Amino acid sequence: MTLRSSILLSLFLLGAPGIALAGNAPNSQPNPYRTIRDFFKLPAGRVMGSSSAVAVDHKGNVWVADRCGANNCAGSKLDPVMEFDRAGNFLKSFGAGQMLFPHGLTIDKDDHLWIADGHVAKGIGDVVLEFDQNGKILRTLGKPGVSGAGHDTFHEPNAVLIAPNGDIFVADGHEPGPGHNARIVKLDPNGKFILQWGEHGTGPGQFEMPHALAMDSQGRLFVADRGNNRVQIFDQNGKFIASWLQFSRPSGIYIDANDVLYVADSESIDKKGYGYNPKFQRGMRIGSAKTGEVTAFILDPDFPHGDPDTSAAEGVWVDTAGNIYGAEVGPKAVIKYVKK
Repeated sequence: MTLRSSILLSLFLLGAPGIALAGNAPNSQPNPYRTIRDFFKLPAGRVMGSSSAVAVDHKGNVWVADRCGANNCAGSKLDPVMEFDRAGNFLKSFGAGQMLFPHGLTIDKDDHLWIADGHVAKGIGDVVLEFDQNGKILRTLGKPGVSGAGHDTFHEPNAVLIAPNGDIFVADGHEPGPGHNARIVKLDPNGKFILQWGEHGTGPGQFEMPHALAMDSQGRLFVADRGNNRVQIFDQNGKFIASWLQFSRPSGIYIDANDVLYVADSESIDKKGYGYNPKFQRGMRIGSAKTGEVTAFILDPDFPHGDPDTSAAEGVWVDTAGNIYGAEVGPKAVIKYVKK
């Protein structure tokens, strides 16, 4: 490694804003994946709705939480949570009438599903729900139908992550600007409040839409700070470590067992206004959670003609074979990507 590369790498790890590794120009990386559309075989009469929630369990089955064939489950009798086998065959579904706007999905070591419901109505929503694989609700974090910024309430929670020791992290707040939640909440394995950090702003530890969460092998928490076009990295007590801009405007984020980092950008545009991020094209960037180097880029197939607010993948998960699943809000699809 040259002296210059060593300095740039050090700046990256220290969180210096706007620094890019040599040879790591935005949008320049190769795409080693091919796209498989219509991989998931839905029941007769069912269409995929908007989804930012996809995850793979320890059997290799793929779970999708869509928004009931539309972009909201309010008033729908459809089950939003669907299970598919490795070949994309539909296995079962559940959850009708139990959530309004499934937003984030994770699966813990016991193969329990945790879903953040990001909308609220009378008696339902603004909660994180823990399900077993038969659809039984095991736990509710927050107060259904009650919005807030307290120790036991959320407003528009985006994502949930379960640490190896069982601690629970919730990314809370989907709207930019003052007057809305913009925080990370940490709970113990029993759901008891431990601490929180974050507020609206652009400084270290501040957020504009903390949209997704991931954790690397060191136990560092990666936050997709979408409204600020960056990934922020913290220890598990909220201590700021770094801020990375090279993964663009992150809607979804996933880190595999080898510390490969996958970041989905569904919103970047080159015009002033919402989503403004002119150096970056929409798509999925793959790189190292250790060094911050971006090594691959899957261009959003709808860029720049897709939905002006959100185009391709928001949610992202990767199975043990390295296959990527991207959950798409605008196109209302879940797409599989496999190595060429």
